[in-house]
Amino acid sequence: MRRVALSLLAHPDDAEILCAGTLLRLAERGWEVHIVTATPGDCGSATLPANEIAAIRRAEAAAAARLLGASYHCLEERDVNVVFDRASNRKAIDLFRQLAPTLVFTHPRCDYMLDHEQAHLLARSATFSYPIPNASPLPLLEGSQIPWLYYTDPVEGLDPYTGQLVTPTTVIDITPQIERKAELLACHASQREWLRAHHGMDEYLDAMRRHSSLRGQALGAAFAEAFVQHRGHAYPHTDVLAELVS
Repeated sequence: MRRVALSLLAHPDDAEILCAGTLLRLAERGWEVHIVTATPGDCGSATLPANEIAAIRRAEAAAAARLLGASYHCLEERDVNVVFDRASNRKAIDLFRQLAPTLVFTHPRCDYMLDHEQAHLLARSATFSYPIPNASPLPLLEGSQIPWLYYTDPVEGLDPYTGQLVTPTTVIDITPQIERKAELLACHASQREWLRAHHGMDEYLDAMRRHSSLRGQALGAAFAEAFVQHRGHAYPHTDVLAELVS
Protein backbone atom coordinates (compact mmCIF):
# COMPACT_ATOMS: atom_id res chain seq x y z
CA MET A 1 0.00 0.00 0.00
CA ARG A 2 1.16 3.51 -0.76
CA ARG A 3 1.88 5.43 2.45
CA VAL A 4 0.79 8.95 1.54
CA ALA A 5 -1.15 11.11 4.01
CA LEU A 6 -2.81 14.34 2.95
CA SER A 7 -4.87 16.99 4.71
CA LEU A 8 -7.17 19.15 2.60
CA LEU A 9 -8.41 21.95 4.82
CA ALA A 10 -9.65 25.45 4.10
CA HIS A 11 -6.94 27.81 5.33
CA PRO A 12 -3.26 28.04 6.29
CA ASP A 13 -2.92 26.99 9.98
CA ASP A 14 -6.01 24.71 9.92
CA ALA A 15 -3.85 21.58 9.67
CA GLU A 16 -1.55 22.78 12.45
CA ILE A 17 -4.55 23.34 14.73
CA LEU A 18 -6.60 20.27 13.86
CA CYS A 19 -4.38 17.34 12.84
CA ALA A 20 -0.66 18.22 12.89
CA GLY A 21 0.06 15.96 15.85
CA THR A 22 -1.29 12.98 13.94
CA LEU A 23 0.54 14.02 10.77
CA LEU A 24 3.74 14.17 12.82
CA ARG A 25 3.11 10.64 14.08
CA LEU A 26 2.63 9.42 10.52
CA ALA A 27 5.77 11.21 9.31
CA GLU A 28 7.71 9.56 12.14
CA ARG A 29 6.59 6.21 10.70
CA GLY A 30 7.91 7.05 7.27
CA TRP A 31 4.74 8.32 5.63
CA GLU A 32 4.88 10.93 2.88
CA VAL A 33 2.81 13.90 4.08
CA HIS A 34 1.10 16.69 2.13
CA ILE A 35 -0.71 19.73 3.53
CA VAL A 36 -3.23 21.26 1.12
CA THR A 37 -5.23 24.44 1.72
CA ALA A 38 -8.13 25.67 -0.36
CA THR A 39 -7.06 29.29 0.05
CA PRO A 40 -3.85 31.19 0.86
CA GLY A 41 -5.58 33.05 3.73
CA ASP A 42 -6.10 36.33 1.90
CA CYS A 43 -8.59 37.65 4.49
CA GLY A 44 -6.25 36.92 7.38
CA SER A 45 -5.38 40.53 8.21
CA ALA A 46 -7.25 43.64 9.29
CA THR A 47 -4.52 45.95 7.92
CA LEU A 48 -2.71 44.32 4.98
CA PRO A 49 -4.18 44.04 1.47
CA ALA A 50 -5.27 40.62 0.27
CA ASN A 51 -2.30 39.86 -1.99
CA GLU A 52 0.22 40.87 0.65
CA ILE A 53 -1.23 38.81 3.50
CA ALA A 54 -1.78 35.89 1.12
CA ALA A 55 1.93 35.89 0.22
CA ILE A 56 2.89 36.01 3.90
CA ARG A 57 0.54 33.18 4.81
CA ARG A 58 1.66 30.96 1.91
CA ALA A 59 5.23 31.36 3.15
CA GLU A 60 4.20 30.58 6.73
CA ALA A 61 2.31 27.46 5.61
CA ALA A 62 5.27 26.28 3.54
CA ALA A 63 7.64 26.84 6.49
CA ALA A 64 5.41 24.83 8.82
CA ALA A 65 5.17 22.03 6.26
CA ARG A 66 8.96 21.91 5.88
CA LEU A 67 9.34 21.70 9.64
CA LEU A 68 6.96 18.74 9.66
CA GLY A 69 8.76 17.13 6.73
CA ALA A 70 5.74 17.66 4.48
CA SER A 71 4.96 19.43 1.20
CA TYR A 72 2.55 22.37 1.00
CA HIS A 73 0.02 22.94 -1.80
CA CYS A 74 -2.67 25.59 -2.30
CA LEU A 75 -5.74 25.34 -4.56
CA GLU A 76 -5.74 29.18 -4.78
CA GLU A 77 -9.39 29.72 -4.03
CA ARG A 78 -10.18 32.82 -1.93
CA ASP A 79 -11.23 33.26 1.69
CA VAL A 80 -15.01 33.36 2.27
CA ASN A 81 -15.42 32.39 -1.39
CA VAL A 82 -14.61 28.68 -1.32
CA VAL A 83 -17.33 26.94 -3.31
CA PHE A 84 -17.77 23.44 -4.64
CA ASP A 85 -18.02 24.05 -8.38
CA ARG A 86 -16.56 22.58 -11.56
CA ALA A 87 -13.35 24.62 -11.47
CA SER A 88 -12.48 24.00 -7.81
CA ASN A 89 -13.46 20.34 -8.11
CA ARG A 90 -11.13 19.99 -11.11
CA LYS A 91 -8.24 21.47 -9.09
CA ALA A 92 -8.78 19.10 -6.18
CA ILE A 93 -9.17 15.96 -8.29
CA ASP A 94 -6.10 16.77 -10.40
CA LEU A 95 -3.96 17.42 -7.32
CA PHE A 96 -5.07 14.14 -5.75
CA ARG A 97 -4.32 12.42 -9.07
CA GLN A 98 -0.72 13.66 -8.85
CA LEU A 99 -0.23 12.71 -5.19
CA ALA A 100 -2.39 9.54 -4.94
CA PRO A 101 -3.04 9.77 -1.18
CA THR A 102 -4.06 6.69 0.76
CA LEU A 103 -5.08 8.53 3.97
CA VAL A 104 -6.90 11.88 3.91
CA PHE A 105 -8.01 14.39 6.55
CA THR A 106 -10.57 17.11 5.93
CA HIS A 107 -13.12 19.27 7.75
CA PRO A 108 -16.39 17.74 8.98
CA ARG A 109 -19.58 18.27 7.00
CA CYS A 110 -20.86 20.78 9.58
CA ASP A 111 -18.52 23.48 10.85
CA TYR A 112 -18.63 27.09 11.97
CA MET A 113 -17.93 28.63 8.55
CA LEU A 114 -18.80 27.70 5.00
CA ASP A 115 -15.21 27.71 3.71
CA HIS A 116 -14.68 24.65 5.92
CA GLU A 117 -17.86 22.95 4.74
CA GLN A 118 -17.09 23.59 1.08
CA ALA A 119 -13.52 22.31 1.51
CA HIS A 120 -15.13 19.19 2.97
CA LEU A 121 -17.08 18.71 -0.27
CA LEU A 122 -13.94 19.15 -2.36
CA ALA A 123 -12.15 16.48 -0.33
CA ARG A 124 -15.14 14.14 -0.49
CA SER A 125 -15.26 14.48 -4.26
CA ALA A 126 -11.52 14.12 -4.79
CA THR A 127 -11.14 11.07 -2.56
CA PHE A 128 -13.90 9.22 -4.37
CA SER A 129 -13.09 10.40 -7.88
CA TYR A 130 -9.33 10.59 -8.33
CA PRO A 131 -8.78 6.82 -8.86
CA ILE A 132 -11.41 6.71 -11.63
CA PRO A 133 -9.41 6.50 -14.89
CA ASN A 134 -11.54 9.02 -16.80
CA ALA A 135 -11.92 11.49 -13.91
CA SER A 136 -8.74 13.36 -14.85
CA PRO A 137 -6.52 13.69 -17.92
CA LEU A 138 -3.47 13.16 -15.68
CA PRO A 139 -1.87 9.71 -15.49
CA LEU A 140 -3.10 7.34 -12.81
CA LEU A 141 -0.29 6.40 -10.43
CA GLU A 142 0.19 2.80 -9.45
CA GLY A 143 -1.50 2.09 -6.13
CA SER A 144 -4.18 4.78 -6.55
CA GLN A 145 -7.26 3.86 -4.54
CA ILE A 146 -10.16 5.38 -2.63
CA PRO A 147 -8.31 6.43 0.52
CA TRP A 148 -9.20 6.19 4.17
CA LEU A 149 -10.99 9.45 4.98
CA TYR A 150 -11.17 11.09 8.41
CA TYR A 151 -12.90 14.28 9.52
CA THR A 152 -11.13 16.56 11.97
CA ASP A 153 -12.94 18.21 14.82
CA PRO A 154 -15.02 21.26 13.99
CA VAL A 155 -13.76 24.38 15.72
CA GLU A 156 -13.85 23.82 19.51
CA GLY A 157 -15.09 20.29 18.76
CA LEU A 158 -18.68 21.54 18.74
CA ASP A 159 -21.42 20.77 16.24
CA PRO A 160 -22.45 24.30 15.17
CA TYR A 161 -26.14 23.37 14.97
CA THR A 162 -26.51 21.63 18.34
CA GLY A 163 -23.66 23.12 20.34
CA GLN A 164 -22.79 19.59 21.50
CA LEU A 165 -19.30 18.09 21.56
CA VAL A 166 -18.81 15.81 18.55
CA THR A 167 -18.33 12.14 19.43
CA PRO A 168 -15.20 10.86 17.65
CA THR A 169 -14.61 7.41 16.23
CA THR A 170 -10.82 7.70 16.61
CA VAL A 171 -8.72 9.55 19.17
CA ILE A 172 -4.95 9.75 18.71
CA ASP A 173 -2.55 10.42 21.59
CA ILE A 174 -0.25 13.30 20.57
CA THR A 175 1.32 13.95 23.97
CA PRO A 176 4.89 13.31 22.71
CA GLN A 177 4.19 15.53 19.68
CA ILE A 178 2.51 18.48 21.42
CA GLU A 179 5.61 20.70 21.59
CA ARG A 180 6.39 20.12 17.92
CA LYS A 181 2.75 20.77 17.08
CA ALA A 182 2.99 24.09 18.93
CA GLU A 183 6.18 24.87 17.01
CA LEU A 184 4.39 24.21 13.70
CA LEU A 185 1.47 26.43 14.69
CA ALA A 186 3.84 29.19 15.78
CA CYS A 187 5.14 29.33 12.19
CA HIS A 188 1.90 31.14 11.38
CA ALA A 189 3.23 34.30 13.00
CA SER A 190 0.86 36.68 11.20
CA GLN A 191 -2.11 35.06 12.94
CA ARG A 192 -0.35 34.45 16.25
CA GLU A 193 0.80 38.05 16.63
CA TRP A 194 -2.62 39.44 15.76
CA LEU A 195 -4.29 37.33 18.45
CA ARG A 196 -1.52 38.01 20.95
CA ALA A 197 -2.03 41.75 20.52
CA HIS A 198 -5.83 41.39 20.66
CA HIS A 199 -6.02 39.05 23.69
CA GLY A 200 -2.93 40.12 25.56
CA MET A 201 -1.80 36.48 25.75
CA ASP A 202 -0.59 33.76 23.44
CA GLU A 203 -4.17 32.70 22.74
CA TYR A 204 -3.33 31.07 19.42
CA LEU A 205 -1.22 28.39 21.07
CA ASP A 206 -3.20 28.32 24.30
CA ALA A 207 -6.47 27.51 22.51
CA MET A 208 -4.81 24.65 20.62
CA ARG A 209 -3.43 23.22 23.86
CA ARG A 210 -6.79 23.53 25.65
CA HIS A 211 -8.63 21.60 22.96
CA SER A 212 -5.89 18.97 22.65
CA SER A 213 -6.07 18.55 26.42
CA LEU A 214 -9.86 18.15 26.27
CA ARG A 215 -9.55 15.40 23.66
CA GLY A 216 -6.79 13.75 25.67
CA GLN A 217 -9.23 13.07 28.49
CA ALA A 218 -10.90 10.34 26.42
CA LEU A 219 -7.63 8.38 26.45
CA GLY A 220 -6.35 9.36 29.85
CA ALA A 221 -3.59 11.19 27.97
CA ALA A 222 -2.34 14.73 28.33
CA PHE A 223 -3.07 15.69 24.69
CA ALA A 224 -4.89 14.10 21.76
CA GLU A 225 -6.58 14.78 18.43
CA ALA A 226 -10.03 13.44 17.58
CA PHE A 227 -11.47 12.30 14.26
CA VAL A 228 -14.62 10.83 12.77
CA GLN A 229 -13.97 8.20 10.11
CA HIS A 230 -15.98 8.29 6.88
CA ARG A 231 -17.37 4.82 6.29
CA GLY A 232 -19.58 5.41 3.26
CA HIS A 233 -19.95 2.98 0.39
CA ALA A 234 -16.66 2.10 -1.37
CA TYR A 235 -14.49 3.69 1.34
CA PRO A 236 -12.28 1.50 3.55
CA HIS A 237 -14.04 0.63 6.80
CA THR A 238 -11.09 -0.53 8.88
CA ASP A 239 -9.78 2.11 11.28
CA VAL A 240 -6.33 2.18 9.76
CA LEU A 241 -5.38 5.38 11.60
CA ALA A 242 -5.86 3.77 15.00
CA GLU A 243 -3.96 0.69 13.81
CA LEU A 244 -1.06 2.75 12.44
CA VAL A 245 -0.37 4.82 15.53
CA SER A 246 -1.46 2.45 18.31
